[in-house]
Amino acid sequence: MDDTSRSVERTQPKSLTDLFVSFTVLALQGFGGVLAVAQRELVERKRWFTNEEFVEEWAVAQIMPGPNIVNLAIMIGGRYFGVPGVLAALAGMFTAPLIVLLSIALLYAQYASHPGVIGALRGMGAVAAGLVVATGLRLASSLKNSAMGMALNGALGLLGFVAVALLRWPLVYVLLGLGSVACVLAYRKLDKGATA
Repeated sequence: MDDTSRSVERTQPKSLTDLFVSFTVLALQGFGGVLAVAQRELVERKRWFTNEEFVEEWAVAQIMPGPNIVNLAIMIGGRYFGVPGVLAALAGMFTAPLIVLLSIALLYAQYASHPGVIGALRGMGAVAAGLVVATGLRLASSLKNSAMGMALNGALGLLGFVAVALLRWPLVYVLLGLGSVACVLAYRKLDKGATA
């Protein structure tokens, strides 16, 4: 861990209500993508994770079927409170956003063809992309503690970007291919470190 991870006191959810409210707040902020918001809320504000732990948990959440943030909510709820924690975290993720989404859907049905609405949605897409890039850059520093090192992680990230964004390969194949390569490389590096 780096010095900032050691100096910050770690906390955990205090109750099922804390879990529900935390994931409600998280879900209500996650327009267009929740990675940036999740990192800020769970690492910087709540201090439930260090940056390194968040990257590891997010990686597991990404390879599981379903939305990443829902998987993360399930993992956190289950870790601290078992099945009731899972249900509280999921209820927090879905209740208020469902109400907001239904309200927006009713409004959108009436104003979808308005040029101002079309422009606003395009602008929100650009902001969401910027948030994802900014969070990726912020979390990149946690890769220095990775067994594979910054250069190899960067190369794998670049290959993933090229495969998905430029070549338009299906994400599942990229995850299976590059993910398998990354697992084997990490295992070999960790095995060499353990035997040395």
